[in-house]
Amino acid sequence: MISPTPVPLEALVATPVLAGLSPEALNLLMSEGIVHDFRADEVVVREGESGHSFYILVEGDVEVIKNLESPHSVTLATLRAHNFFGEMCVIDPVPRAATVYAITPVRAIEIKSATLHHLFKRMPDQYAIVLLNISRDLIRRLRSIDEIYAARAS
Repeated sequence: MISPTPVPLEALVATPVLAGLSPEALNLLMSEGIVHDFRADEVVVREGESGHSFYILVEGDVEVIKNLESPHSVTLATLRAHNFFGEMCVIDPVPRAATVYAITPVRAIEIKSATLHHLFKRMPDQYAIVLLNISRDLIRRLRSIDEIYAARAS
């Protein structure tokens, strides 16, 4: 559900994926970001759905789950405040790759791909920082999954 509360600047500043952004860039994200509140046990985004935004967790915990509706579901990650998810749909506009499920009450800031496009048009250097930070985090996540997979194979 969408909350009428403004995007909290301190939540953006505390989020590593936005580290290094100028006050002007943070203000743009604050002005265009949307705050959502989710109950525990609520689906935030669903695998296979169209998506054009990513989310920054302000409060609460979520699980990223592949194949949620099947007997072969797999929890890929548990994310907490100051983490983000949904970025793959912003970078590569295909259906969502996993379901994100609130395991506690969650407050999250939605950043739409249109907002990132505005950032690119107005401040391309700041846009580059966001993409570099997203890339670094994706690489960390991929390495973690690689280690898990390698440990299971041996």
